[in-house]
Amino acid sequence: MSVYTREEKYIKLLSQKEHTVKELSEKLFISEPTVRRDIITLKEKELLICNRGIVKLKVKYADQRIPLFIRNLEYNDAKKEIAQKASQLIKDGYVIMLDASTTVYHLLPHLALFKNILVITNGAKTALEAAMLGIKTICTGGNMTLDSFSYVGVDAEKMLKSYNADIAFFSCRGIFDDGIITDNSILENSLRQIMIKNSKKSYLLCDKSKFGQKHLNTLCHKDEIDGIITN
Repeated sequence: MSVYTREEKYIKLLSQKEHTVKELSEKLFISEPTVRRDIITLKEKELLICNRGIVKLKVKYADQRIPLFIRNLEYNDAKKEIAQKASQLIKDGYVIMLDASTTVYHLLPHLALFKNILVITNGAKTALEAAMLGIKTICTGGNMTLDSFSYVGVDAEKMLKSYNADIAFFSCRGIFDDGIITDNSILENSLRQIMIKNSKKSYLLCDKSKFGQKHLNTLCHKDEIDGIITN
């Protein structure tokens, strides 16, 4: 087995917490020298850093989105709690816009309990899950990002602009003390801004870890939306 087949395993482990070389060796059932060789390769790909035997994921502050399979591991209990709260704002017959975030994704099981709703989303995974739950769904199409499986770009924006909704739910990577809501993805923020504009009500879903954080691109100010739902 090569380092490339182990790459996802390293990322999954390190997305939860930093590890020593010895811990990685034990959890991956490979020798410490093999781990050290893997680390050299993954450092060259700028996926992780190693300092005094402590290995952790490398954080980049450019326009980079955290891969979906990592974000699915982050604060799942909090996301479920937030989704349950958000579901209380929904009524039968609603047209609902959803972004491609994993926090909003947790809302889908609740939506299946309502009658005659329509979901409009730029999330490929969100659209697929909604359809599997029997929810009428429209997906924007466009250029798909390979890290979050979201559709972005001019085609996605043009399609989304042609619809109006009763309510929109979206997430972000950070909300700063001054109320500025931010994310690392300029392209995904463009879709979220359309959702906010074209919906009667709009709500940010974010867990408490996002507060006090500021990232690359400004989405909006908290006063421009109808509320923030958090744990």
